[in-house]
Amino acid sequence: MSVTKDKNGKWMSQIRVRDWTGKEIHKKKRGFPTKREALQWEHAYISQADGSLGMGFKDFIELYMQDMGKRLKASTVANKHFLIDLKITPFFGRMPLNEIKPTHIRQWQNQLSSYCDENGRPYSQTYLKTIHNQLTAIFNYAVKYYGLKENPCHKAGSMGKKNAGEMSFWTKEEFAAFIEAVKDKPASYAIFMTLYYTGIREGELLALTPADIDLGKSTLRVNKSYQRLGGEDVVSSPKTPKSNRVIPIPEKLCDCLRVYMGQCYGLQENDRLFPYAKYFLSHEMERGCKRSGVKRIRIHQIRHSHASLLVEMGVSPLLIAERLGHERIQTTMETYSHLYPNKQAEVARQLDGLMPES
Repeated sequence: MSVTKDKNGKWMSQIRVRDWTGKEIHKKKRGFPTKREALQWEHAYISQADGSLGMGFKDFIELYMQDMGKRLKASTVANKHFLIDLKITPFFGRMPLNEIKPTHIRQWQNQLSSYCDENGRPYSQTYLKTIHNQLTAIFNYAVKYYGLKENPCHKAGSMGKKNAGEMSFWTKEEFAAFIEAVKDKPASYAIFMTLYYTGIREGELLALTPADIDLGKSTLRVNKSYQRLGGEDVVSSPKTPKSNRVIPIPEKLCDCLRVYMGQCYGLQENDRLFPYAKYFLSHEMERGCKRSGVKRIRIHQIRHSHASLLVEMGVSPLLIAERLGHERIQTTMETYSHLYPNKQAEVARQLDGLMPES
């Protein structure tokens, strides 16, 4: 390694190092105000290159994301990057990876758990759980591939909850009022009718094409998902293998889609049926709620509204799981178990009628 001053009085570092694969790397960096900063950069770079656990957390994140970028979908990587950069790296970034202790994890958890926005609202329990899961995954990766002795998150304990206590969704009456309020825009009407009566995800809806709608068989096919990444439209595979599915749809939804597609001039079989970004859906949701007086829910919670409708109809959890594209029926039961107590009372009444007179 070599640290020298250049003609402008700034410090420059030149190093040759072999990375953990054995490949030799020649690296040069200029513009350091002091010799100490140039040497610190050298140390950090060498630690990262040879996979030393003494590297800074921020440097390890670069390695982690490079690897994940080759294995995960672009949309998943983008979401992971956003969460890590915003909620994790600011706290741990300068710490050496192997010096992060359970006490540091607890301090980070307390900082996030006590946060409130300008309206006094804290992060939701499910959001805190999502952030914590990301940090746990990073340390699991360090344990498995870089020889970190243990994951400090395990000793620190978890944060947040997997499922929120109360789930927001629309009743049949609320949806009826909302859909009437957006009926003036054919695209909005078709979008929210499709979301409510199929339970598909937002990205799945925005990736639909006319080829996915079989009006003769009254079915809708889900085999892709849409997302806007870096200013570009990205259509990729759905969230999980089970998300590839064909959903039977009611005749009224068929009629709605038939009318809508008939109004789309020059629509081709493989064109996006709803060529909008997620912002359009949020805007129309806001507009419809204001006009109808219906409570505001998130777009994803229309999926919960569909599930609650199916539970009310007495549809089995297995069929609901297949319709929603859940990988496991346990996911369906864990997510919607709170909707079933009303049905338990009905079961008790039916059993009562079968019991012999005492």
